[in-house]
Amino acid sequence: MASPNPAAPCRAVLDVGTNSVKLLVGRVAGTAVTPLHERGIQTRLGAGLFASRRLLPDAIARTADAVRTLAAEARTHRPERLRLLATAAAREALNPEDLIAALQSACDATPEIIDGATEAELAFRGVTTHPELAELPLLVSDAGGGSTEFIVGHRRNVSFRQSFPIGAVRLLESLSLPDPPNPDDLDACRQTLDALFASRVIPALAPFLSADTPSSPLSRPSPLRWVAVGGTAVILARLHLALDTFDRDRIESVRLDPATLRSLTERLWAMPVADRRRLPGLPPERADIILTGAALYEAAFRALRLPALQPSTRGLRFAALLDPP
Repeated sequence: MASPNPAAPCRAVLDVGTNSVKLLVGRVAGTAVTPLHERGIQTRLGAGLFASRRLLPDAIARTADAVRTLAAEARTHRPERLRLLATAAAREALNPEDLIAALQSACDATPEIIDGATEAELAFRGVTTHPELAELPLLVSDAGGGSTEFIVGHRRNVSFRQSFPIGAVRLLESLSLPDPPNPDDLDACRQTLDALFASRVIPALAPFLSADTPSSPLSRPSPLRWVAVGGTAVILARLHLALDTFDRDRIESVRLDPATLRSLTERLWAMPVADRRRLPGLPPERADIILTGAALYEAAFRALRLPALQPSTRGLRFAALLDPP
């Protein structure tokens, strides 16, 4: 990775998701972002949300503490702006005002609760900060704790973007899995996901994947590339590589095919959580939701019928830094 230009503006963004709070500090030059500092803290803001539709006080407190900690880290870099975004859990809750008040108290920044379409567009823009991907027809997916976004576009022009209420935390809370899960549990999860993709995702997305559709990027000479952003995609790449450290170049060089992901998913589902916590590349605190995260991408392969998935470490936070103060 190139060294940051000290003259380029330094900006920071905090991303408050359903599962974790993530920080990116970077220098911005045009459409290029050079990271200076990245870190995430799992808070499970969405714990219990999808049953009650309310953010729980303990989850809000954990999230506010993480925001306070990460904002302090960001300010050691003296960014010209600290942006604070919140996604699926915040926009679906009946009590978002409780979260907003806690975040404002924890961090001297105004929280922005972004809608699904904005989240999808930011994910796509973040991926295209990679110079190679900026020139290719892309299908970008961003699977989070509470929602999954799909975006189709080419050269930073988006032809389709939509957020779907399918996420790893949401799905995990609906399953009540034993430890370890049994093969019937995986079959039930697969059936649930296949039904969601068949009823919700594919009817909306399929017309934009067809080479016969005038607005489709597949009508161009270059084939469509599927790029996946977000914690689950990055962890799947790290598990595939048995990579204990974060290495952006190695992670983004991975190409997962359907057979590889199916094998990895079945391996994870056959293990007790204590064994999963010891796997190289899997943060211990994500040892439970990696089950549903892996199954979600496995189902996406079955629905989309694409040959490979390329993980990306760039997404919403990269794009959020590009917007001027």
